[in-house]
Amino acid sequence: MPQTPAQRSYLHKLAAKQQAQADAANVHGETVGEAFELMMMQLHQHRRDLKEIKSIEAKVEAKRTLLPLYDAYVDGVLQARPGTQDQVVAYAMVWSLDAGLYTRGIDIAEYMLATGVNPPDDYRRNVATILQDEISTAVCDGKLAGDEAMQTIRRVMEMTATADTPDQPKARLCKAAGWALLGKTSTSDADIAKLSADVCEQALPYLQRAIELDKLAGVKKDIERLERRVKK
Repeated sequence: MPQTPAQRSYLHKLAAKQQAQADAANVHGETVGEAFELMMMQLHQHRRDLKEIKSIEAKVEAKRTLLPLYDAYVDGVLQARPGTQDQVVAYAMVWSLDAGLYTRGIDIAEYMLATGVNPPDDYRRNVATILQDEISTAVCDGKLAGDEAMQTIRRVMEMTATADTPDQPKARLCKAAGWALLGKTSTSDADIAKLSADVCEQALPYLQRAIELDKLAGVKKDIERLERRVKK
């Protein structure tokens, strides 16, 4: 059921008070408060509902429909920045990326990285790895393209530059950067002969770094073609 403006305002204000509540309760980094409890009840039901959906496409669309119900609460947390462990915020981040709401997901992830909030309990990857994986996949699949893709990649690279993540996700992000510049995706190749030497020179270091990090990055032929193009 959609939330009324009054309900959204109420959740936003409650969420914004949680830092003071957590400090007063000395809860060792765990989120407390009425807003959190209400959202956790909702999250529990929505996760159960999502498990019943077999289609990945339908599940993504369901997440896109459900996410606005968490916006007021998440906005309150991002405003207060309590830094307490919060599964509601964690799932909002992951679901936003799943639903293609990349800016929203990255905004939440930025807060989580800055304050040490962990990803959902059932995720083995840390926040930085999730970002690298999801954004590189979105770019390589063509869901993010052009200037938007490069702006997003650069932001994620900056956010995760010092994070401890496996080499493979880092390599995929570098590959995605190179492909975004070339206009290439997993289903469409780039006509390198028609690209300017400047674009090729920008893309080449990203792909070279990708193969340094992961010999199986799948960019060897791209590098060879770019090197020939740059030498002309």
